Amino acid sequence: MKSHKVTMLGTGLIGLFYTLTLHGQRNRDRVEVIYSRTQERADKFAQDLGVPHAVTDMKAAIEHPDTDTVVIGLPNHLHEEAVKLAAEAGKAVLLTKPLARNAEEAWRILQTVEKAGVFAGYLEDLVYTPKAIKAIKAVQSGQIGTPTWARSRETHPGPHSAWFWDANQAGGGAIIDLGCHCIEIMRCYMGKDNRPVEVMCWKDTLVHPIEAEDNAIALIKFESGAIGQFEVSWTFRGGMDLRDEVAGTEGTIWLNHFLRTGFEVFTTGAGSEYVAEKAETNAGWLFPVGDELSELGYVDMFTDMFNAMDEGREPHETFYDGYVVNAVMDACYRSAASKQWAPVELKEWRGKGVPRIQREEELYEGKVIIKQEKMPDGRLKMILKDKQTGDFSDVVVDG
Repeated sequence: MKSHKVTMLGTGLIGLFYTLTLHGQRNRDRVEVIYSRTQERADKFAQDLGVPHAVTDMKAAIEHPDTDTVVIGLPNHLHEEAVKLAAEAGKAVLLTKPLARNAEEAWRILQTVEKAGVFAGYLEDLVYTPKAIKAIKAVQSGQIGTPTWARSRETHPGPHSAWFWDANQAGGGAIIDLGCHCIEIMRCYMGKDNRPVEVMCWKDTLVHPIEAEDNAIALIKFESGAIGQFEVSWTFRGGMDLRDEVAGTEGTIWLNHFLRTGFEVFTTGAGSEYVAEKAETNAGWLFPVGDELSELGYVDMFTDMFNAMDEGREPHETFYDGYVVNAVMDACYRSAASKQWAPVELKEWRGKGVPRIQREEELYEGKVIIKQEKMPDGRLKMILKDKQTGDFSDVVVDG
């Protein structure tokens, strides 16, 4: 496996997490150039993380001869410009979530990299968390049967940087910031050939004096008949709550990624150590995260991205995936405005399609078995339906 030399665009929290990951686990991939909008921040970042070159000219950073890959950790309104420059430089480009502020912008970004023929990966970290990877594999192997329902929740007290709160720069509020994670998580559970077809969404601005929404809930119908549900908030108090659930015809999976980690500490605040992202206090009962970079998916995400480059394949998360997510979010905003179901509008659907959920009928004495369960005394109880009369009945037999 070759090593890769990276231009990192952005010195905020995400740029810090990305660089710490690249310099930590795989280690052979290094950030050689850091871009920031201020020289002071660029120099401090470079000094702290051992980056040789610190610049404030984005084009020069991208075209630097010492790098082959551009990682974009910039505010949403700068994504399209950065991708265009990276594509023109002929470099691989890895872009943080969301791909864009809306589906039209996302489509242009997708077309830019595909026309240039450069490698492109969508940095949706939360589908790469250790728990998510295992859960997705379990679903794909048939462990819970056919997925019928999925729920993804991400809530916290609000973003770190000012631009997130500006709907013009970000493209929206909590839906754009957090809903993008939830939608792609649910797509991974449902299967990416399962087209999201329409959305019902509520959003509102309940707490913060901003134009963008700080709370939202949505239902997403899939081609198979399955339903996805997300809950996002910038007003949740107590840290960052990341939870997923997926139910199928043969089982259920529950995941708690962050707020309850099995690691609990009580402290009076002595020492004032960092606890975890979005933690609101360093006193009282705390819930630290053992390896934050791994638990948030960054380690496996970058491993997949760079391995995909080396192996000549697509990564598990592509720019097309990011485009679909943007299209679903656009439908969320249309639905919230109309208070009606809104179709998910895609310029191109690349999935293979899936059949509607359907189970084969099981019969007992010529009647359809609706449900069966073991009773406390060991006997088997069945709920039956007579297909000719439509009547329902109970029957109990020896187990």
